[in-house]
Amino acid sequence: MTVERYWTDERLENLLGNILRGGVLVSATVVLAGGILFLARHGTEPPAYHVFHGEPTDLRAVSGILKDAFDVRGRGLIQFGLLLLIATPVARVVFSVVMFLLARDVRYVVFTLIVLAILLYSLAGPSI
Repeated sequence: MTVERYWTDERLENLLGNILRGGVLVSATVVLAGGILFLARHGTEPPAYHVFHGEPTDLRAVSGILKDAFDVRGRGLIQFGLLLLIATPVARVVFSVVMFLLARDVRYVVFTLIVLAILLYSLAGPSI
């Protein structure tokens, strides 16, 4: 069975929609779990609104976020869920590139790679 026959436009649209839906649901679940854990551990602490506390330095880099998430810390899980939310459309574009490659549609592969490059540049900024 060829790729063209198996992957109809409708099937591909459904799969891409499921990728987006699944990514949003997983990220929302992780953020919710992190929020519940954070409130369970810190919910009774009195707020100090007169003092600004920025984000801890370990949560300013992806490696620190992953470490805190795997250590099951509330803030780390919340940040990890947000990273998953950001990664969802990127995963959709990567999947589209693969599908266009399998279909041997060079024009759409090029267009989708341009979109992927723009997405990655916008996420990383000019530091690349």
